[in-house]
Amino acid sequence: MDSAVTSLIHGGDVLFLMLGAVMVFAMHAGFAFLEVGTVRRKSQVNAFVKILTDWSVSTLIYFIIGYPLAYGIHFFHPATALLADNQGYELVRFFFLLCFAACIPAIISGGIAERARFWPQVAAGAIFVAFVYPVFESLIWGQHSEGVQSFFEHTFGAPFHDFAGSVVVHSMGGWLALPAVLFLGARKGRFVGRRSQPIPISNIPFLALGSWILAVGWFGFNVMSAQSLSGISGLVAVNSLLAMVGGVLFALVAGRNDPGFVHNGALAGLIAICAGSDIVHPLAAFLMGGLGALIFVYGFQWEQEKLQIDDVLGVWPLHGIVGTWGGIAAGIFGQPLFGGMGGVSFTAQLAGSAFAVVWALVMGAVIYGGIAKVFGIRLDEEAEFRGADLAIHQIGAYPEENVR
Repeated sequence: MDSAVTSLIHGGDVLFLMLGAVMVFAMHAGFAFLEVGTVRRKSQVNAFVKILTDWSVSTLIYFIIGYPLAYGIHFFHPATALLADNQGYELVRFFFLLCFAACIPAIISGGIAERARFWPQVAAGAIFVAFVYPVFESLIWGQHSEGVQSFFEHTFGAPFHDFAGSVVVHSMGGWLALPAVLFLGARKGRFVGRRSQPIPISNIPFLALGSWILAVGWFGFNVMSAQSLSGISGLVAVNSLLAMVGGVLFALVAGRNDPGFVHNGALAGLIAICAGSDIVHPLAAFLMGGLGALIFVYGFQWEQEKLQIDDVLGVWPLHGIVGTWGGIAAGIFGQPLFGGMGGVSFTAQLAGSAFAVVWALVMGAVIYGGIAKVFGIRLDEEAEFRGADLAIHQIGAYPEENVR
């Protein structure tokens, strides 16, 4: 009887985490459609191929290098031995956490869209998933986290808390993207002198579809971060829901009904809540998500119009800055004063979030700077004019238009 119960528990955990992995895997379709809807028609094929290629490369690299580096566990054993560990639980845990790691190149893809060379970006994504992301992951969630979290607790009064990756995943991806966007420079015609010339997006329905797919998958991203049936929390689910709604409504008002801001506002709310989704009150989650959307709306406008940075999907403010806000906000709204569960420190959250920013900026600058110097990362002027679809893939998104 005890053996049967244990087997059922292990089987339930494997199924639970596998379903979470599939939900987060589906989010990569959301990344693809969000980018396809935002770029011009001549770059839609490139967006789809980039996301799928980055996913495939990330899977292989994370299996061989990244996951062992982050958690000290490798899979170079016979298949029978891999199943002996709680019915293959570690394998589906790899699958689930791979989906987080593969978000890094998917996030970056949106910032560098329409003018980046294909293989240099694939190589950069592979380096991030093999080394840069797993090293940070190991310090916060993985094999080296005990010593680092003990330092945070001793120094700041509590460990650094990031339940589902506001900082570890989203902030990391957004801040890694910033050096790439700066090295690439703006798309041709985006800025003329000091004048901004907005480039129209191609497809609002695709953009909206991408946002919806991401939003649905996010409940796997957040809720299944418990990584076991016994750890599942209804609080995480409802906090995710209310943060998303807060993001939509705040973006609706601040963005003056702009559909791009509304659909990205949902994502801003979900990014903001990841870190503290297990410890804050639902009304605090609504506010955290709403403030995250305001950060995105005004941050995107500041980035594009004041700084004149051509970050096509606004991944730096959306993932980078809002992700940082999510880490810090967990240290504010997680306090009992605001109805939270406690056990967090504002200074620990501030320090951990700042550490991620510094790590990502330095690593992004080093890797993209090296690739730009040795191989180059930008399409030549003629290829950019023709569009990434024809220049890289030799086919457009609507081939029948070329048939005469």
